[in-house]
Amino acid sequence: MPEVLTQTTLDEIVADAAKKRYIHGFVMHVRRGDRGLTSAAGNLDVASRFFAASVTKSFVTAVLLKLEAAGKLALHDKIAQHLPEEIVEGLHVKEGVDSSHSIEIWHLMSNTSGIPDYFDGETANSLIANNDEPWGLEPAVSSAKQKQPKFLPGQKAEYSDTNYQLLGALIEMVTEEPLYAVFDEMIVEPLGLEDTYLYRGEPDDRLVPMYYKERALELPRYMASIGAEGGIVSTAQNLGLFVQAFFNGALFDAARLEDLYKWRLLFRPGVFSYGIGIAKQPVSFVRLSKGLLGHWGQSGAFAFFDPETRTCLAGTANQYIGQNAAARAMIKVLRHPLAPA
Repeated sequence: MPEVLTQTTLDEIVADAAKKRYIHGFVMHVRRGDRGLTSAAGNLDVASRFFAASVTKSFVTAVLLKLEAAGKLALHDKIAQHLPEEIVEGLHVKEGVDSSHSIEIWHLMSNTSGIPDYFDGETANSLIANNDEPWGLEPAVSSAKQKQPKFLPGQKAEYSDTNYQLLGALIEMVTEEPLYAVFDEMIVEPLGLEDTYLYRGEPDDRLVPMYYKERALELPRYMASIGAEGGIVSTAQNLGLFVQAFFNGALFDAARLEDLYKWRLLFRPGVFSYGIGIAKQPVSFVRLSKGLLGHWGQSGAFAFFDPETRTCLAGTANQYIGQNAAARAMIKVLRHPLAPA
């Protein structure tokens, strides 16, 4: 029988992760049932708030499913039903044919819209050089419209942050509320996530800067601009509670989860599968059909659920290139079952 996960074992795994190259700090919360353990090392502690980056996309998925359950929209709605024409027109023009009005909400959620990603190599290089500039909806859409789509909506999948910028705008149009208020009302307050909020540039002495290798990244204007794409700030424990609620039916009908598992293999920004608003990360190359469900963040943040053991794992390596260290730590943790309280 494998050794049960203890606080000491988790502390050792987290401390080892924090020693990896370029990892300045590491924090992880492991949760199963009513029991949770949290550990931190390096320049992070268990109460550190950090940028969850693209883990935010899981919050967007939960909100859209809640809005669908309330009859406010359907995932198969055309986005043109909910977004202004000046945004929709010209979003997807391939070889002179405009397919923008055929794009549905689920196409955005699944990265199958074909809409080009504004976040290309040039954008990434500028940001990791600490050139702080906002990339909200208007510049993201403008950038996408200047690029040529590689495929028709629903035909293939390619990761595009532009999709989630559009979903954030769509949520605001449907609810007639700012996105931060929607997240608060539908997720943060019901779950009691006291250390979670959508970043809008406000000072926070518990919010740690993320890193690119040895360089601390100071990007408040950028992080405040990306909203639904990656603007959530949280802690490891709060993200663990969110992941658990996402998969146990506390936020929406758990029966809807199966409808999200329409997997397509992606090779950028890493090797993983993407469903409808959810990612699947394999834990080994010999078991590609299985894996952890949830989402990565480019900040090194992670929030995943292991279906086999019903274990939630959340936290951050707080490093732009920190996903490998985080993945190895999660795999080590899963070798030690956490007994529920």
